[in-house]
Amino acid sequence: MQTKPIAVLHLIKSLGRGGAETLLPETLRIHDKNLFVFHCIYFLPWKNQLVEEIKSAGGIVKNFPAVNNLRILLQAFRVSRYIKENKIQLIHCHLPWAGFVGRIVHLISGVPVIYTEHNKQERYQFITRLLNKWSFNFQSLVIAVSEDVKYSIHKNIKPNIRVETILNGINTAKFSRNIDSGKRIRTELGIPVDAIVIGSLGVFRSQKRINYWLELFRKASTLNPSIRGILVGDGPLKLEIISQIKDLGLEDLVFLPGLQTNAVDWYSAMDIFMMTSSFEGLPLALLEAMSCECAVVSTNAGGIREVLENDISGIVVDVDLWKKLVSKVQFLLDNPDIRTRMGLAARRRVVNHFSIESMVNQLQTTYHYYVHTEKH
Repeated sequence: MQTKPIAVLHLIKSLGRGGAETLLPETLRIHDKNLFVFHCIYFLPWKNQLVEEIKSAGGIVKNFPAVNNLRILLQAFRVSRYIKENKIQLIHCHLPWAGFVGRIVHLISGVPVIYTEHNKQERYQFITRLLNKWSFNFQSLVIAVSEDVKYSIHKNIKPNIRVETILNGINTAKFSRNIDSGKRIRTELGIPVDAIVIGSLGVFRSQKRINYWLELFRKASTLNPSIRGILVGDGPLKLEIISQIKDLGLEDLVFLPGLQTNAVDWYSAMDIFMMTSSFEGLPLALLEAMSCECAVVSTNAGGIREVLENDISGIVVDVDLWKKLVSKVQFLLDNPDIRTRMGLAARRRVVNHFSIESMVNQLQTTYHYYVHTEKH
């Protein structure tokens, strides 16, 4: 019988505010600390925004500095020493390069390794896909964040090990619409009380296609001059986005508040949440916006189609038909009752099927199984 808490080590490349990274403090707050103690090792020292959140949630955080992917791989022996010194019983890796390290450690130590795949194989660079395929079977279990991601694994890798789906979840009690906070943000930005706000939140990178988002917003604003836009986040394409906003003449209509820790307040300032992604695993920002009762219009990229029930809890269009989103936005602008009803349905959908409690329960069952059955 297990008398001491199971020691679990999370391995992840960085602790910036990406979706996979954000799940660590969120799940740690829910995990049973009588049953588990959690360590976390990350490699990129300049991406450390979530360190304090993980510590405050009860995690033990260490940085093993590495300046590039090759240096990350060379940390495998240091990680192996760490798990021996701290009696780690299971390693949970997130994203490919941390996964590669975990697989090396698994071969060295025999400690069970679980890897969560957050994306489709087709979307990785060639070297990442190659290393993933070559090393994939050197671990105990793979968790896919959506059925779409699981299908991609089987199609491209054809693994000999088990792959199971554990859907991403969020804290629906935390992500609940706060009307007063939403009004405060609107006031601070100078947004009129009666304006409809279309928003999004995420890392500014190519897969999000923020350039398309801005094109759609400009078209919608020509018919509805009172609408406003909010794009919360930061990333490598920020300067391009700023330039495009200027070129489209949207400086007074679209706001870029940067990275924000109080995401609930920003979702609460939005009426419509619009996503134009070309691919996704299962985006947390979508679940968070739905939980905050935003009406959603989105492409059906990846796991999004597993979340949104079209015309019930959101409106979706095919990835290549993203231009149709402007008519869907217009429909919601013209029908405020439907917009409100869809927002309420979105929250019900997340509460019933994508809660973080359900996700954590499945993880804890998985951890117990592999600690107690895996041969060391």
